[in-house]
Amino acid sequence: MTTETTKLVELEISNVAHGGVMVARHEGRVVFVPDVIPGERVLAEVTDDSKSSFWRAEAVKILEPSVHRREHIWHEASISRSVGERAGGAEFGHIDLAFQRELKSRVLQDALARFAKIDQQVDVQGLPGDSGIHWRTRVKLHVDAKGRIGPYAARTHEVVPVTSLPLATVGIAELIDFDRKYAGRSISLVDPSFGEPFIVSDPLMGISELVDGMRFHLAASSFWQVHREAASAISQATIAMVDRQFFDPMAHNLDLYGGAGLLAASVLSKIDSNARIESVEYDRVSSGFATRNLERFHRASAIRDDVEHYLQGLSLSGKDLAGATVVLDPPRKGAGESVMRLLADLNPAQIIYVACDPIALARDLGLINQAGFALKELVALDLFPNTHHFEVIARLEPQR
Repeated sequence: MTTETTKLVELEISNVAHGGVMVARHEGRVVFVPDVIPGERVLAEVTDDSKSSFWRAEAVKILEPSVHRREHIWHEASISRSVGERAGGAEFGHIDLAFQRELKSRVLQDALARFAKIDQQVDVQGLPGDSGIHWRTRVKLHVDAKGRIGPYAARTHEVVPVTSLPLATVGIAELIDFDRKYAGRSISLVDPSFGEPFIVSDPLMGISELVDGMRFHLAASSFWQVHREAASAISQATIAMVDRQFFDPMAHNLDLYGGAGLLAASVLSKIDSNARIESVEYDRVSSGFATRNLERFHRASAIRDDVEHYLQGLSLSGKDLAGATVVLDPPRKGAGESVMRLLADLNPAQIIYVACDPIALARDLGLINQAGFALKELVALDLFPNTHHFEVIARLEPQR
């Protein structure tokens, strides 16, 4: 912050922005503020006024609360604590669940309009019976200089010692001794489908997860959806999104950024077990487990390669993806321009895009739309309640 003294401002919160913060205006300047809700009037401390176009601030007092405000589900993240002592990781925990989903819908609709020029009504859907707590099967906590554990404070690397973890599964929460002094810089905990919750001592330790009756093997450190029901929900949504009239089992079907092979296996088990599909994943460990998880399907294979490099190889060899169904689940930054343009040039029959970031998704949709593909269907799932994150599954087809 460039100011030498504390600057307090009174703000009217007008809208939501991506990243779990809300928007206000002060003397014509945008101000980003967490821990508040659109419609509220708050007293906030400016923490960064180094930009001429916007400021960042932290709410210190709610002057007029929203009807959607509730007691925070995690008291150690509550606005009642000083800013540096608020645990990060549950930034929507002060908002009732229904309004959280409305705010997420706004973020997605705004991203689609701004980056993809798509005007579409979207409702972010919660999972049936999801109370918003005790869903997190993977937790990483940090250790402070005194050996106490907790998450970082939001947008910092300062450890906030805690005595509760309301988003973690009950098994993980019960595993932790909050009074114990821990060594090292961090600890990771996993609550898999098979076996008891454990503190990870070996990142390469093999574990198993169950999804819709299928057993998947992976490493404790491998990427896996953190909500207990997320892998199943994404798998089912992806399968429902595939247009069967354009699914050719003998085409060069692909699962890009395939991880341990979840979506490839889902397509094969739910649509056609004899179909041809390649799962492409750069991470060596995950790709190895994908090979194991797909060995039950005789026309499936797992390729260890960078997705862009793999698609470039197809293009340079003169191949195309005519008739193919392509599923891709890129990292948070999205697939990016090169991958989306390569995909468009290779001309698959349909693309099912699984996204965990609405801005990255909208940018990629805008890119491939320019190359002749149109958005045909889209669903959004609230797989991370009480946070700003959510998942989106979209189906794209060439303009026929």
